Amino acid sequence: MLGAAPTLRTAAIGCRLQPTLLSPCAYHTTSPSSLRSTDSSSHPRRRVPLSKAKRNVVFKPSTSVTSIRHASSISTPPPHETSTTSTQNVDHLDWNTFFKLRKTRRWYQLGSSIGTGLGGFVLGAQALTRSDMDALVSQIPLDPFITLGLITFTCGGIGWLTGPIVGTGVFNLRNRKFKAQMDEKEKEFYKRIKRFRVDPSASSMANPVPDYYGEKISSVAGYRRWLKDQRAFNKKRTTYINY
Repeated sequence: MLGAAPTLRTAAIGCRLQPTLLSPCAYHTTSPSSLRSTDSSSHPRRRVPLSKAKRNVVFKPSTSVTSIRHASSISTPPPHETSTTSTQNVDHLDWNTFFKLRKTRRWYQLGSSIGTGLGGFVLGAQALTRSDMDALVSQIPLDPFITLGLITFTCGGIGWLTGPIVGTGVFNLRNRKFKAQMDEKEKEFYKRIKRFRVDPSASSMANPVPDYYGEKISSVAGYRRWLKDQRAFNKKRTTYINY
């Protein structure tokens, strides 16, 4: 009986009497919260508020970008500076331009003198034909036709003399941006002419004065030629005096 196999009844009784079977089931699992708490305790981390993080963020440009921008800002000046320099270069009056404008002004004066001279002649003739000039003509002891002709030519001469004034006014109106500079150049030019021109009292038929007022000078090369003529005149004068 003792060596025989246990029956079903005895096996059931043995299972009921085991203490492990009677104890409640307990499943030991690790929750994620416990893991996070252990990690945070072992390695503490500092949390920064989002607003402060955004404030303290600073983006530093690279050195290559800043160098390129610096070089471009140096190489290309602002547009208003370029326009200012271009206008200064355009409005500047040099000596060659001054002589060209001086020659142009002379042509203006000549043209206006011709126009005002003819206008004065015509107006004088019309005034004599439409008015009674017997009282004036009788006082001049000349032929009446000659007297009327002289009066007419006198009106034309007055118109000729007023021509340069009109021509200068028109020229200054058309070239008013160079007016101040031309006045300064004119003063300096006549100072040079007065300083280097020769003494006309030593002139003669064989040695005439070369352009005493410098009216024929129309360029810088012409001014240098004028200086050579003045030196040649002085050289001839000393040569004739020594002989």
